[in-house]
Amino acid sequence: MAKVVLILADGFEEVEAVSIVDVLRRAGIEVVMAGLHAGPVTSARSVKVIPDNLVDAIRADDFDMLVLPGGQPGADNLNADGRVMALIRDFHKKGKLIGAICAAPYVLANAGVLEGKRATSYPSYKHRLGAAFYEEKAVVEDGDVLTSRGPGTALCFGLAIVVRLAGKDKADQIRESMLVTQVCGQL
Repeated sequence: MAKVVLILADGFEEVEAVSIVDVLRRAGIEVVMAGLHAGPVTSARSVKVIPDNLVDAIRADDFDMLVLPGGQPGADNLNADGRVMALIRDFHKKGKLIGAICAAPYVLANAGVLEGKRATSYPSYKHRLGAAFYEEKAVVEDGDVLTSRGPGTALCFGLAIVVRLAGKDKADQIRESMLVTQVCGQL
C-alpha cells in the first residue's frame, strides 16, 4: 500500500488538506498528517486538526509521496521551516513524488524542485514559481512533481495522486462514487 505524508502548518487551507486526505484514504492509501509542532494545527479559518505525527519523525524512506496544502499563512509557515525544506529536498533527491496546491507550489520552487518543470498554483502565486513553466490547469504533472491551483481543484488533485499511487481504475471508481466526474473530467 502506498504511503503519503501531508504536512500541516498553522494557517493551512482546510478544504485542500482534508479533501486530499479523504480522497487518498478512500483509495486505500495510507496518509500521515504531520504537524510542525505538538498539538492541534489551526487552519486559515480556525479549524483545528490534530496531526498524526510531528514533522521531526518523518523520513522520506518511509513514504512514497509528500504533499503540501496551501493557504495563508500556512504556505509561508511551511516555507520558513527548515525541516520542511530539508524533507522536500530529500524526497526530490530520492525521486519520490512531491505535490503542492494553491500557494504551496512556491515552497517547492524555493526548495529548488520546480526548476525547469511545468507547474501551476493559485493565480496570485504564479510569479513566485521561480524557473517553472506556469500552466493554468487544475492539475499539472511533470515527472515526480504534481501541482494544483486551489480549494476548487483539491478533489481533482487528490484524484490525480490516486492515479499515480493506486492506478486509474481506482481513481475512476472514487471519482464516480463521489460524483466528481463533471468537475474533474477524465484524468
